[in-house]
Amino acid sequence: MRYSLIALFSLLFFACNSSANDSKEIKQENELEQREENVAAIINQEKGLATAYFASGCFWCVEAIYQSVEGVIDAVSGYAGGEKENPSYEEVSRGETDHAEAVKVIYDPKKVDFKTLVVVFFGSHDPTTLNRQGPDRGTQYRSIAFYSNEEEKAIIEEYINKLEKENTFSSSIVSEVKQIRTFYDAEDYHQEYESNHPENPYVQSVSIPRLRAFQAKFPELLKESEKH
Repeated sequence: MRYSLIALFSLLFFACNSSANDSKEIKQENELEQREENVAAIINQEKGLATAYFASGCFWCVEAIYQSVEGVIDAVSGYAGGEKENPSYEEVSRGETDHAEAVKVIYDPKKVDFKTLVVVFFGSHDPTTLNRQGPDRGTQYRSIAFYSNEEEKAIIEEYINKLEKENTFSSSIVSEVKQIRTFYDAEDYHQEYESNHPENPYVQSVSIPRLRAFQAKFPELLKESEKH
């Protein structure tokens, strides 16, 4: 009996110690990612680049749309809008995090301004459908225009007022206007997904048609390489 209790205690000790180590490793990974994000932001600022964030459905689609815009250096798929640290795709997909699939848009403000990126946002999806975009349903697909400062917030709100005044959409706009807190890059296999997997059924039936519709609507905003 004595040896059984000792064995049980040892098992519990190592299990708890393992859990503590796992939590420590996750925290260290989060801190490392945040430092890398801060360093990247500083480098971008030194290069004269800026960053914007948008969520409007499947990030495969949104990433491809913004990457086709003149002045956009890169678009990165990720998660934003929720509170959970370092969320995984599976957690976000199950609606466990309150994060939405989002994109980080790195752009050259000498070639494209924030207002134009907002025009792209509202012109490339349906901002009147709550927690839904096309065939995708759930809070992780909700529409969010993020802002980093009061100037960006004013630009978004003014453009929403303009769209509603002009009755651009048949229903009211339900997009959230939300301050960006933290953006988590999605897993590597999600990055450049549309261009890397053109044969994927979802890409063929949803992503590419959505990209083509945007390009047909705003040809003047496209990079030369994207014009057909």
